[in-house]
Amino acid sequence: MTNNDTIVALATPSGSGAIGVIRLSGPEAITITNKVFKGKDLSSQPSHTIHFGTIRDGEAILDEVLVSLFIGPRSYTKEHVVEISTHGSQYIIESIIKLFIRSGARAAKPGEFTLRAFLNGGMDLSQAEAVADLIASNSASSHQVAMQQMRGGFSNELQVLREQLIHFASMIELELDFGEEDVEFANRDQLRDLINKINRVLYKLISSFEQGNVMKNGVPVVIAGKPNVGKSTLLNALLNEERAIVSEIAGTTRDTIEDEMSIKGVVFRFIDTAGIRETADIIEAKGVERTREKMRQAKLIMYLFDPVVQQVDEMRAQLEELEILGIPYVGIVNKKDLLDESLIQSLDTLHLNFISAREKEGIEELKNEILRKVNLHKINNDDVIVSNIRHVEALQKTEEALVRVLYGLDNPVTSDFLAMDIKQSLYYLGEITGSVTTDDLLDNIFSKFCIGK
Repeated sequence: MTNNDTIVALATPSGSGAIGVIRLSGPEAITITNKVFKGKDLSSQPSHTIHFGTIRDGEAILDEVLVSLFIGPRSYTKEHVVEISTHGSQYIIESIIKLFIRSGARAAKPGEFTLRAFLNGGMDLSQAEAVADLIASNSASSHQVAMQQMRGGFSNELQVLREQLIHFASMIELELDFGEEDVEFANRDQLRDLINKINRVLYKLISSFEQGNVMKNGVPVVIAGKPNVGKSTLLNALLNEERAIVSEIAGTTRDTIEDEMSIKGVVFRFIDTAGIRETADIIEAKGVERTREKMRQAKLIMYLFDPVVQQVDEMRAQLEELEILGIPYVGIVNKKDLLDESLIQSLDTLHLNFISAREKEGIEELKNEILRKVNLHKINNDDVIVSNIRHVEALQKTEEALVRVLYGLDNPVTSDFLAMDIKQSLYYLGEITGSVTTDDLLDNIFSKFCIGK
């Protein structure tokens, strides 16, 4: 990979808008802009300044613009960076980008600005990946995880572990140089204590992935129950819009309906499902099977009952089935407005939530109960949470390599094998931060970025 050329791309979303920002980065970014900019001589201006002028194609004025100047290494990419704020006309933006390309720049690839920031030492690989997560964040919780990682919380924790392991690896390598003299530079008891300590940290990080993944992608919540208990009405009440068709006819919902909403900074993906019952209707039966599949995949199940038509014993049996499934659930009694007080009291032992989806009664209390069940809204800002599957896999491989080191310490294994396993663990940790990379790995990561970032 080379950074010798100068790249250009639109940094703001495509389409018409009030303004568009075109970004250039590379050794000729200022020179190329100077060729087409009518205003101050940019080559003699200080970094972090903004200049008004026009962009011209020959004598034709394409637009009046503001040019922001960032002289490397004091920029995002650590190279010379120029950002041109234009009017948001698609025609103007395309014309200016084509002009820059004719003047010596080339079109940037997806994620190439952030790739250059990584290659030039502006951030490590896990921080670069967090940039993409930050752009995609759609809730307070996903934003919090991405921001914490982008600011180096995850990287700093891994760096401490690597430095401690590198020390012992160097001591064992030194032993190999004096192999015939049977000397021991690396204290085995201290190494064992260190590996046990590191494995505790790794376990905590690996365990955080399930939490981090749902914070990043949203919590899948299945709304389930028998036909006609009010599942679609509940979905509409939660979203505060007519998202699902509501009908008195049982079996109206035959496929899943999904939509998202944020509750106190946590995104939930609510999934309305077909009512669970035995049916001879082939299409409805497929819908029921899909409901059961979604329930098995869910992080939370909202299970509705209608005590007007369901007996207490039947409801208790369904709750027992949910317990066996082993997935957190919230039991809900719908149509509270149709129940008398004696019936409500008879259901007290089942510890259910009472609502009226049609009248939107008890919905706010239900939202609080959902939050309590998933327990994601109380994340400490200092907690390091892993939300990237690539990172988890590398952490797991690191842990496996360190387990082999422990085995070697407790068994007659020579120093060269110990050194090899420690090196392997260092390699996997290095894959996360980018101290160990391949072009294929970088291409795979940055190709998923938007162009212009």
